[in-house]
Amino acid sequence: MSVVTYQNPIPTVDIIIELLDRPYRPIVLIERVNPPFGWALPGGFVDYGESVEVAAQREAEEETGLRVKLVEQFQVYSDPARDPRTHTLSVVFLATAKGQPTAGDDAKNLQIFEIWDLPSNLCFDHDRILRDYRYYRDHGLRPKLS
Repeated sequence: MSVVTYQNPIPTVDIIIELLDRPYRPIVLIERVNPPFGWALPGGFVDYGESVEVAAQREAEEETGLRVKLVEQFQVYSDPARDPRTHTLSVVFLATAKGQPTAGDDAKNLQIFEIWDLPSNLCFDHDRILRDYRYYRDHGLRPKLS
């Protein structure tokens, strides 16, 4: 009898957090302390036995200190090359929060950015995610699947 071994993508979440108590609803990005280095959306791996919604709220609080309200599931990104470490898929959520975020957990630094003024050194596929989000925010249309 042979043992079947499965290789599946690892589920992750990313959270686009809009700060409601600031003009123009800026978003929160973290600067990663671990490789790959650069700026990223708050997020991380889904724990076994955890829903993606709970993972998103947990990761947001661990990395930013903010208790977020999940507004909607935005999109799933699953390009096998999106994470240089391994094949992951990310369920991306739009969320809102109020208050002063602080860097925690995997965050070396944290900064608030206007959507039209983002850093150039974004990790993973977060440049694509944020481009899709900006289009959605400006036009109300979701990205086309490719």
